[in-house]
Amino acid sequence: MTFLSHIFKGKKLKSPVDLSLLQVDIHSHILPGLDDGAEDMSSSIKMVQQLSELGYRKLIATPHIMSDLYTNTPKTINNAKKELEKEVKKRELSTEISAAAEYLLDERLIEHSNKYGLLAMRGNYLLLELSYFAEPPNLYDVIFQLNIKGYKIILAHPERYVYWYDDFSKYEKLKDRDVYFQLNILTFSQIYSFPTRKIADNLINRGMINFLGTDLHNQVQFELLEKALYEPALARIIESGNLMNHLL
Repeated sequence: MTFLSHIFKGKKLKSPVDLSLLQVDIHSHILPGLDDGAEDMSSSIKMVQQLSELGYRKLIATPHIMSDLYTNTPKTINNAKKELEKEVKKRELSTEISAAAEYLLDERLIEHSNKYGLLAMRGNYLLLELSYFAEPPNLYDVIFQLNIKGYKIILAHPERYVYWYDDFSKYEKLKDRDVYFQLNILTFSQIYSFPTRKIADNLINRGMINFLGTDLHNQVQFELLEKALYEPALARIIESGNLMNHLL
């Protein structure tokens, strides 16, 4: 037994959590060939089918947009979404496919916003992720500028930013600026570190999580996702009634 296996070992649920209570997965990488998610249409359809079987009625695809790596635009994303919708309809699947983007908060985000516009979810909710290496120096300024443009910021997987682990006030400061937090369901598996899970539990216990997302990229992650459904902590947050997935 590995160290992490020992740490995460504990009483599991007898039955998996019912994700139909969420209705909507607000964070996934199911569009074919746009980023490090689904490689092709076959992979996309398989993930759509699997997520549907877990209870989701709507999937919001959120491909990465990073200035130097994934140079997607609203046009390329919507084109891929239309192709996936055609295939979903052809196979007579009832799952609704929507599309937004997961934007990296980098030095070109506002420039990208002015040039292409930003692909937000219903209600103008915008999914942002941060660097995993250091807090962006312009974090609060960019959030302010996006708020002025009318966007409501959802911070993707706040539990994964290790540079905040020793200063919980960073999370509180973002909450004071009306930033919404989206936790990865995969955090309840063993895919991330023990400190990541500890931060996640702390955010949950303080009522700071607003959305859950799969952040699904591939089949390996789907298998881990299935295992995460037996975690009591996941059941508690879903049954709390505090989550907002259904609004999107």
